[in-house]
Amino acid sequence: MRYYAAQVRTRAEEKYIKLLKRLHPEIPAVIHAPKRTLDIRRRGAVVQTTKSIFPGYIFIELNEGENIIDYQWSFRKTAGFFRFLESNQNILALEDRDLRLVLHFIKKIGPVAGKSRVYFDENSRIVVVDGPLKGLEGNIIKVDKRKGRAKIKLDLYHESFAIDLAFEYIEPTAALVNRGP
Repeated sequence: MRYYAAQVRTRAEEKYIKLLKRLHPEIPAVIHAPKRTLDIRRRGAVVQTTKSIFPGYIFIELNEGENIIDYQWSFRKTAGFFRFLESNQNILALEDRDLRLVLHFIKKIGPVAGKSRVYFDENSRIVVVDGPLKGLEGNIIKVDKRKGRAKIKLDLYHESFAIDLAFEYIEPTAALVNRGP
């Protein structure tokens, strides 16, 4: 499998995917727009919302025998498309660190990233037991215990951005503490 990234209108990733599939059903690609859930407090009530992990980006999965060049005009002519990454003239497949990051959310986590389960060690450092934050501990730049969120820094094609992922605090048991991260 080869994975490509494309920039589309922000907060309209799902709309773009539906339109593309309706207008161009011949494209054999699987298109991903990973999401995350967050609890947001509004006027005293907690509301669960779903947001994009990579706002404004979709990820195109093609089989090895397929070539993105054969379908680039179908993507580009669909309303809401901005550009392929690295550029429309130089479409590059995701590799190395970028590919591992995207696959972490697409394959390991699934279409919607829920809450991670965490505890804090004796030095008040976050220890991730399971969930979307597992494996991304080195990317955590801020932890808000009250809101149950960890801000992580993501790098994709030489661009950095920060997103919040939800976590729930669990009491560490002796088995968890001895096992470590």
